Amino acid sequence: MPIKRSAAKELRKAKKREAKNKKIKANLVFLERKFLKAIREKNKEKAKEFYQKLQKAFDKAAKINVIKKNKASRKKSRLAKKLNLLLK
Repeated sequence: MPIKRSAAKELRKAKKREAKNKKIKANLVFLERKFLKAIREKNKEKAKEFYQKLQKAFDKAAKINVIKKNKASRKKSRLAKKLNLLLK
């Protein structure tokens, strides 16, 4: 337990940030699962739609440092490869 008031405030801030970051990461996982499901079902329209949403979500998460920018671009690249295989 923090002793100083400033330490207590920092703890509250850290908990809020952690909750926000978890929500963003959970959304990334959710969208990625939906995208991969659409790929497995060979549903081109849904796959395109979820890829666009994923791309936007990865960029936003990287912008506010929830994930690193290289991880975001690596994920986008790998998912784009899967989408392009489906679209061929």
